[in-house]
Amino acid sequence: MKKIKETKDLIAEAINKWVDNEFLYDLGFGIGFNLTSTDHPQLIPVTKDMKAKSDIGLVGLAVMGENLVLNMESKGFQVSVFNRTTAKVDNFINGRGAGKNIIGTHSLEELVESLESPRKVFLMVKAGQAVDDFIEKLIPLLSPGDIIIDGGNSHFPDTARRPAYVESKGLLYIGTGVSGGEEGALKGPSMMPGGSPAAWPYVKPIFQGICAKVEDGSPCCDWVGENGAGHFVKMVHNGIEYGDIQLICECYQIMKDYLGMTNEEMHETFAEWNRGDLDSYLVEITRDILAKKDEDGNYVLDYILDTAGQKGTGKWTAISALDQGVPLTLIGESVFARCLSAQKEERVAASGILEGPKPQKFTGDRAAFLEDLRKALFAAKVVSYAQGYALMRAAAKEYGWNLNYGGIALMWRGGCIIRSVFLGKIKDAFDANPDLANILLDPYFTGKLADAQQGLRNVLASAIMNGVPAPCMSAALEYYDGYRCDRLPANLLQAQRDFFGAHTYERTDRPRGEFFHTNWTGHGGDTVAGTYIA
Repeated sequence: MKKIKETKDLIAEAINKWVDNEFLYDLGFGIGFNLTSTDHPQLIPVTKDMKAKSDIGLVGLAVMGENLVLNMESKGFQVSVFNRTTAKVDNFINGRGAGKNIIGTHSLEELVESLESPRKVFLMVKAGQAVDDFIEKLIPLLSPGDIIIDGGNSHFPDTARRPAYVESKGLLYIGTGVSGGEEGALKGPSMMPGGSPAAWPYVKPIFQGICAKVEDGSPCCDWVGENGAGHFVKMVHNGIEYGDIQLICECYQIMKDYLGMTNEEMHETFAEWNRGDLDSYLVEITRDILAKKDEDGNYVLDYILDTAGQKGTGKWTAISALDQGVPLTLIGESVFARCLSAQKEERVAASGILEGPKPQKFTGDRAAFLEDLRKALFAAKVVSYAQGYALMRAAAKEYGWNLNYGGIALMWRGGCIIRSVFLGKIKDAFDANPDLANILLDPYFTGKLADAQQGLRNVLASAIMNGVPAPCMSAALEYYDGYRCDRLPANLLQAQRDFFGAHTYERTDRPRGEFFHTNWTGHGGDTVAGTYIA
């Protein structure tokens, strides 16, 4: 009876404190009250380690949000959560979050009140207007120095404008790329933060605490730069991801349609590749996908429709490359390959009308060809990263970012979708030469491509002669050959432009920056056109 009375007294005390909008977190009996609710006090399970205020709050309990919360909690951080559909909060708190240091809230007001200062609110919501809407809702609830974090796949121009606006309200803002998918979010993602530099010291312990680590313990997360730098780097990451995926898919089609390999044989090949310099997350999961069977014993892959989806980040990367004048050809082709895959009905109809070679039965040395294919994939992957890094270098110059290119390679070394063993070599390249113009010029990669390029040429020759499409591999080789060519036919291009539009040209026998015009027809004058884009 004494125990019951003590419990009643504690409950009465809690209700009285609720009137003052306080939080009572541990009654000693495994229960507590969320007393920030504007409706009624909420009975919640608590742990003995639960604090009065959480380290961080997260909005958006979809796949990535849920797993990030569990990751943060497992690393010793207490997290408050909110979702627009509040039933998700209750389901999460009573399900995957049960018995953990996680506080469920049913309004943004509750969420903010439950956080220690400076408050850190992590948004995991749909990119675009939804982020701006939540920013507007949070601003009046937060205090000077509090931090809003956007962890979604926001387009970097949106992130570029948001810090200044949020800072004008006395707050701080971070836009961070988060890569690794569901598993990465739970066990350790790659994180690429940028925005308000003053916010970084407050979120650094959390971000570097939950992110992936490489072999020496270095975190796959560091400050990228101001305004939109973090989301720009994440955008380029996703563009490279598009290219990597398409290159692997082209290998798969060549194996299947030209070499006539079974799923099990392809599984074994990718398993072998993953033990060498192609060791990477995407090769690893391709190995596993090829072996997966359904309950009837059929390979799941064989029943998946060949139409690819996309969320836009690859497209943004290609558009940005066009804006910067950077030849991002491989990644661009990977985006167009997805677009072509979506035209399923047209392709089926065209297959019965358009003529072309059919893959012939392979009769050569399959082991030798597979070695060429391995080298082709490696060479093309290197070109994809080279193009991505060239884009980042151009953007850094355009927007005044001081990007740490070796550090970015380290951030991508673990946790993210494009994690690959040779990212360590990219870091080494920039450590040796921070001003490296193109990773193809690093001695390690120069040597590797010298060894691998013939394999790429052999594979493409066979693919072309047998009608097997390999647009990204082709783009890789064309970029490589174009980049190493000291004289391209752009002299003729400039002559044509000057002929029809008086766009002028530079001369080989004069200093750069002097422009000339020829009256090609004898009927034109001396007036020349302006140059809009160099």
